[in-house]
Amino acid sequence: ASGALMGNFDATERLLQQYLPAERVVGIMDEIRGPAGRNMWEKLSNVQEEVLANYLKNEYPQTIAVVLSKLKPEHSARVLAILPEDMALDVVNRMLAMEAVQKEVIERVEQTLRVEFMSNLSQTRRRDAHEVMAEIFNNFDRQTETRFITSLEEDNRESAERIKALMFTFDDLIKLDSGSAQTLMRNVDKDKLGIALKSANEEVRAFFLGNMSSRAGKMLLDDMAAMGPVRLRDVDEAQALMVNLAKDLAAKGEITLTKNRADDELVY
Repeated sequence: ASGALMGNFDATERLLQQYLPAERVVGIMDEIRGPAGRNMWEKLSNVQEEVLANYLKNEYPQTIAVVLSKLKPEHSARVLAILPEDMALDVVNRMLAMEAVQKEVIERVEQTLRVEFMSNLSQTRRRDAHEVMAEIFNNFDRQTETRFITSLEEDNRESAERIKALMFTFDDLIKLDSGSAQTLMRNVDKDKLGIALKSANEEVRAFFLGNMSSRAGKMLLDDMAAMGPVRLRDVDEAQALMVNLAKDLAAKGEITLTKNRADDELVY
């Protein structure tokens, strides 16, 4: 009632244990620690495929078939590709022959995953320091980001390169597929889009204009011309707003973000 609370996982867990049953506390902490998702199957779809495949390869093929049948097809494909070939083929055949799975079986598998896999994943998962720093750098204005990156390159080039590779910037939005780009533009104020594109390079500008109708593109260009000079700080803010909006939409599953390669999906 008095405002925002600040703390860490351990302090939160201790606080909850004073008022709630242990089982309820475990569930809440699992939600807080992630991976993100409203239910177990969404959470599994956000677990790195190597981690999930490493766990599933010790399960019965029929159990693996049930799990993969509940995940997003693109994630199931990546997990199958990592499993030992004989096992993967067995799983594929079982998925092909699978009839409607009883609700009790699904619930039992879900409970096993929650207890044996997700809780252990939450306890052992530690974010790489470079990931954390990349998010911090993403929130710098352009001049501050350049200053820190330049200094870090002189002092620790390897870390600087890792951070740059992990950063998701406004220019990375051109990796969006057409559907995701159009969803993003529907959710952003047209004035903000115009400001964000004001100092964008030709490739980025052409990408966004290419995902609009010719009429909408002409109107946007006219609006940008009418703006006149725009402060760099306002451009930075508009671009950061679009990047954060893209991440929010990706977290909801409404768009897919990619960083460098076509199969290098970013999960939030």
